[in-house]
Amino acid sequence: MRKLIEFDDDTFDKLKQLGRDRMATLQELADEAFADLLKKHGIPIDLKDALRKSARLEDASKRNAATKKGAAKPAKKG
Repeated sequence: MRKLIEFDDDTFDKLKQLGRDRMATLQELADEAFADLLKKHGIPIDLKDALRKSARLEDASKRNAATKKGAAKPAKKG
């Protein structure tokens, strides 16, 4: 899928230079930037990330449930 993104001349020149310095295309720089942005906001970028996030949420949910169960038990008097 192709979409157009407009850059001011100065930004575009800096991106071209960065691409030359890193031997990367503008597309590779854009892919990296957008992946970083999605990651920053907690949005999985692919299936592997989505599964990893889902597993973490499930583990955290189980730990919270176990903690609440332990806290709800009355103390034994002896």
